[in-house]
Amino acid sequence: MEQTRRNLLKSITALAGGTMLPLEGQSQVTTDPIDSKKGDPIDLSEIVNLFDFEKMAEGKMTKMAYEYVASGAADEFTVRWNRQALDTIKLNPTVLTDVTKLDTSVSLFGHTSPSPILIAPTAFHKIMHPEGELATARGASAASTIYVVSSFTTTPIEEIAKVATQPLWFQLYVRDDRAFTKDVVQKAESQGCRALCVTVDTPVSGARNRQQRVKFKLPENVNAPYMVSLGPQKTPLTWKDIEWLKSFAKIPVLVKGVLNPDDAERAIQSGVSGIIVSNHSGRNLDTVPATIEALPRIAAKVNKRVPILMDGGIRRGTDVLKAIALGANAVLVGKPICFGLACGGAEGVAKVLSILKYEFELAMALTGKASIASIDSSVIWK
Repeated sequence: MEQTRRNLLKSITALAGGTMLPLEGQSQVTTDPIDSKKGDPIDLSEIVNLFDFEKMAEGKMTKMAYEYVASGAADEFTVRWNRQALDTIKLNPTVLTDVTKLDTSVSLFGHTSPSPILIAPTAFHKIMHPEGELATARGASAASTIYVVSSFTTTPIEEIAKVATQPLWFQLYVRDDRAFTKDVVQKAESQGCRALCVTVDTPVSGARNRQQRVKFKLPENVNAPYMVSLGPQKTPLTWKDIEWLKSFAKIPVLVKGVLNPDDAERAIQSGVSGIIVSNHSGRNLDTVPATIEALPRIAAKVNKRVPILMDGGIRRGTDVLKAIALGANAVLVGKPICFGLACGGAEGVAKVLSILKYEFELAMALTGKASIASIDSSVIWK
């Protein structure tokens, strides 16, 4: 999608006004922002970046819900490293380049999206906002963004599909009950999900001490229809299971949770359609590297044979630029979406995405890159 300077000014005006106004080709969010605790309308006009959303959300969410979203595993080194590593990377701008028109579009599995920013799969949205995943889907639709629905959704996929006007993908945990797993995959396919993201880094859950301290559990009125225990598996998940999924899945299969280049190669040999470089947002194994540090090694190994996506620590448009420069085709954003949802429902989700895309456009223009295709390692200061 080409973005002219005039449209960029429209984006600036929309952000300055507080509410996320729909840009060209985007649908209007029809619900007002609602306080997830009190049910009152929320003024998002003071929100100017994604860090502001987290500050506001801490006061709006229950302590248990906030700790669930914000926390990581053990001492949370990896959570911090995800941000620190992105902050440490310096940019190398090029001047006097024509950036009158910006092309931020990206093609993934036959669908052209207006930006390389996707909503990462995150669990239990009804603990963040009463409308849960329905609000997330509406916000994603308003921002013309792909939404990857979690296996731990608190809303059935068929209900989400009814309100979504943009593509849905589905994140999957493969568990002992293979018949149940196959049924879930086929349900996701029947509801129009266009890709399957298989989480491969969670044979067991990490040592989530902050969740333990608040004794996290779902409220009695909230349930997750596709959730099964994440205790130790009786039958370990192996590459054979990826091949098993490939044998019946009718949509592209991606593996999510790859940090090791050798695993990336094995994934390609197993026939996957894409790789998501992820450390589970630092929520499983603490002291693994930041995803932005792992990304270049995996990109070198993959050598553009399949698309690479990355999550972990994305908070600024410059982060998106850096990830693409180091080999990602697109990025996924998780925690900020949860905080936006808590602050303002669909409108909060849409504004998170609008701010991030706007910042990404600024980063492209200010580094002299007019298109996604032109972003490469030359934009990184060596």
